[in-house]
Amino acid sequence: MTKTSKENNELIATLRREIEDLKSQRDKQLATKDRQIDHLTKLVDQQQQLQLATVADNRRLKDHVQKLSGKLTQKTNDNLSTGNDLFNIQDKKSKIAKQKIVKSGSNKDGIHTNRAIKRWWKFW
Repeated sequence: MTKTSKENNELIATLRREIEDLKSQRDKQLATKDRQIDHLTKLVDQQQQLQLATVADNRRLKDHVQKLSGKLTQKTNDNLSTGNDLFNIQDKKSKIAKQKIVKSGSNKDGIHTNRAIKRWWKFW
């Protein structure tokens, strides 16, 4: 073998080692990127699960608020109805008291008139 051929063989061997090193580095980089992709995929999945859980919680809370709002509306209507009933009772009592005042107006001493007036004011 000549010197040139020996140098060429050494050069070829050196190039092969460098190629192997480059392949090894590339494989490590690919493995690192694969791990990063897996990690990011897991994070995205986790984020989607959290988002779905949040949406489910929001729906549940919205339904609960609507249910409570319905009960509140019903209770308000009941209270308004009760308030109207109380107003009607008080109105009837005040009319009766006024009638007593008119009837007792014919009394000479006016004792019953004062009582009827006092009773009428109790309702207000």
